[in-house]
Amino acid sequence: MIQAGIIGGTGYVGAELIRLLSNHSKVKISGVSSVQYNGKSISSIYPGFYGLQEIACESQQEVVEKSDLIFIALPSGLSQSIVENAVYKNKICIDMGADFRFKNEALYKKWYGKTFLKHKLHEQSVYGLPELNREHIRKAQVIGNPGCYATSVELALLPLISEGLIEEEGIIADCKSGVTGSGKNLTESSHFVNCNESFTAYKVANHRHTPEIEETLSSVSKKNVKLTFIPHLLPINRGILSTIYATPKKAIDLERVHEKYREFYKNEYFVKVLPLGEVSKINNVRLSNYCHISLHYDEENNKLIIISCLDNMMKGSAGQGIQNMNIVLGFSEKEGLAALPAVF
Repeated sequence: MIQAGIIGGTGYVGAELIRLLSNHSKVKISGVSSVQYNGKSISSIYPGFYGLQEIACESQQEVVEKSDLIFIALPSGLSQSIVENAVYKNKICIDMGADFRFKNEALYKKWYGKTFLKHKLHEQSVYGLPELNREHIRKAQVIGNPGCYATSVELALLPLISEGLIEEEGIIADCKSGVTGSGKNLTESSHFVNCNESFTAYKVANHRHTPEIEETLSSVSKKNVKLTFIPHLLPINRGILSTIYATPKKAIDLERVHEKYREFYKNEYFVKVLPLGEVSKINNVRLSNYCHISLHYDEENNKLIIISCLDNMMKGSAGQGIQNMNIVLGFSEKEGLAALPAVF
């Protein structure tokens, strides 16, 4: 059995990794670290695990030593030194934060206020979007797991960007997420009385996933892709719905565009292109690693509308992390992730 450790195991992403790995047939959780809860069992923090997963939290160093592969589920800016130490010990690292999502250090510094501590690690790291980088992920030692919003927007646009079918500038991504996307720590915006029975935009035109999306899509297009990204907070626990508006470069036939999407994702188990006329819905992907994409065309205004839905804790985070782990270890990508969505 592969020994997988989780550093930062008591946040929402860490807890979801524990839930998924506990049901994985080829991987065993070797250790979970937490500074705040060191020495406490995970079931005392998340009682839903009582009698099912009783592993106790320990130090980061202890987790690194006993693991073959390590998930780092810490706030951005805290992973680089851990990864450097783990790679030196020949461990595989999957960073769930933003520290290894960028190749452009200037972008990373501008948006996160940090610099690359060891450039060679960043040169060798792979952006962990399987539908784009699968073959590179297979050989990677350091994987930067994509952001939740970024995953939903990139999967929605890859078929169009890769063939140059839309204008690279002027794209609008209007995205909505459940409150788990804000993390476990209580904030003013995630306080119950502020998010319940409400709906609000936040970090308008200033969200950190903007440069991640632009850098990824520009690397595919070989042109400078620019988009306006507006995130919103939904009063639900989990789920992302992204409505994306793009301008075709020439007249299109929606059925042909739909066929291009079906062809592009025909071998992708976790991406489902819905039949024309259907609309992607958060409820249809909840608690699953699937992404649903629906296509629409506003002929009057010549706008392609792509609606992408995923569970921000699954395909948008922990589920995609497990998918990356399966790839790098040579397992079936579906291992531990093939459960059907909860349909209500």
